[in-house]
Amino acid sequence: MLEMRDVLDSRLKILLCGILTTMGFLLAGLYFFQVTQGDKYVRLATSNRLRMVRFSPARGEIYDRNGVPLAVNEATFSIMGYPLDLDKPGMFWRLSELLSAHGIPMQAEDLEEAVKKQRSAPYRMIQVIPNLTLIQMADLVADPEFPPQLFPMPVWRRTYPAGVLAANITGYVGEISEGELLESNPGDYVGGDLVGKSGVERFYEEDLRGAAGEESIEINARGRKVRAIDLRAPVKGRDIRLTLDLGAQKLAMDLLSSYKGAVVAMDVRTGAVLVSASSPTYDNNPLAWGISVKEWREMMEDMGKSMLDRAIAGIYPPASTFKALVALAALEEGVITPSTTFTCHGALELPSRTFRCWRKGGHGSQNLTGALQNSCDVYFYQVGMRLEIDRLLKWVKKFGLGAPTGIDLPGELAGNVAGPEWKKTRHNDDWRQGDTVNYSIGQGFLLLTPLQIARVYAAIANDGYLVKPHLYSRSFQKPSGIEVNLKKLRVVQKGLKDVVSRGTGYRAGLYGVTVAGKTGTAQNSQGKDHALFAGYAPAETPQYVAVAVVEEGEHGSSAAAPIVGQVLAHILRHPTVAAHASMND
Repeated sequence: MLEMRDVLDSRLKILLCGILTTMGFLLAGLYFFQVTQGDKYVRLATSNRLRMVRFSPARGEIYDRNGVPLAVNEATFSIMGYPLDLDKPGMFWRLSELLSAHGIPMQAEDLEEAVKKQRSAPYRMIQVIPNLTLIQMADLVADPEFPPQLFPMPVWRRTYPAGVLAANITGYVGEISEGELLESNPGDYVGGDLVGKSGVERFYEEDLRGAAGEESIEINARGRKVRAIDLRAPVKGRDIRLTLDLGAQKLAMDLLSSYKGAVVAMDVRTGAVLVSASSPTYDNNPLAWGISVKEWREMMEDMGKSMLDRAIAGIYPPASTFKALVALAALEEGVITPSTTFTCHGALELPSRTFRCWRKGGHGSQNLTGALQNSCDVYFYQVGMRLEIDRLLKWVKKFGLGAPTGIDLPGELAGNVAGPEWKKTRHNDDWRQGDTVNYSIGQGFLLLTPLQIARVYAAIANDGYLVKPHLYSRSFQKPSGIEVNLKKLRVVQKGLKDVVSRGTGYRAGLYGVTVAGKTGTAQNSQGKDHALFAGYAPAETPQYVAVAVVEEGEHGSSAAAPIVGQVLAHILRHPTVAAHASMND
């Protein structure tokens, strides 16, 4: 009996110890969770009652120099939700079915992927379905099957009233990519935000994007708003007024409509760009609203390269438009004088090759202004041989060639200013006299963009000042001086006036304004020759320069010169209050 009692006592003691130990653990747990970790769980509980509503800002709008809208905001609607609610089983499948029933086909996988890209916090609102019209949104929300966890929110969609006329300049916006999100400063963007992808939209993203707003709200167990806790209103981005003249831009695009090519026009004193036309072009509106992968691939594979901005990224031999720079370099280096003559019999014979003039019968005896007026190739072959490549390259670089002009657009190319070192590196070959001869008429290894050619002619027109082309006053820089002898420069200017008044470029002067400039016909290994013309007006007191490149246009005199003449005449006949906006903004 005693033994039985001892056993029971022993078991009771063990049981008591177990109970005391368990209570000890419970008390320790209570202390840990309520005292040591109390603040943490209070925050979690609070977060479960809080929702962050993010308001996208209205982007700054873009206008031309006359205040014509180029990029504006249009009110649309997005269906929004919270990750905590969207993670419920079957939510994306049910939503996909609902959307299809209302004529908005979206796969459950696509919805889930779109939400996944935006997820940053379980209580931060994200966009589920973007760009709905008022009618679409009202139709969806009125459906009894519409999930109560989702709600509509007004948002801004970007539209481009000028569309194809200025797509290469304004560019377009699109949803921020994962890579762009990683590269951005923390807090600046979230998944689903729109960012500039090209053109002015991309270059001036910091100015245009504005600052997002945010509201902290408290919700009840059903997810309904109880009260607002904090509100920070969104701030609209800065509006931008460009130097572009949409009227002149439309004229240039109309004149290019049957061709591939580019037209550039700018103020010779400031570098303010009034025209930057590229053909063929594209409509940037669908890109801002969203296109399929297939449609994007088709645009990228487009044989006409409609998304290539030929004004700043199309590279061409400058052909005879380059002769003006060769003439000035030769005068400055003292290898010729204005009265130096060469006789053109239609060709120049070198031991390795015969270089022909465009005029088979030759031009006879020519001085410098006559050679410019008639675009005599043989004259400039002789000048090039006297000048030699090193001295010619010195002047090429003085005029800023071989580097981008610095225009405030992404994607500008530097062209190709070749020389002996370049040829040795690229082709493992020595520079030969024939290379210099070819170079002297703007052919061979030399490649420039239409904007680079315009910049050279602006410097010739404004007595030797190198401007920085720009579309917005914030990018304006004071022109830098090129050391030139004005007396020698006047000789070149006279030759360019003669080109239009009684030479190969006479068609540029048929539109009521006096023009000085130079024709060019560039060899094209892929087809017919390219046509070029570079000129400025008025010839006596230059204000604007323009360049036209017409791919496979064959002759600069007939295809490109009339385009430049009409564009310059239009600009001079339609002055605007914003004519010097780049200086006064």
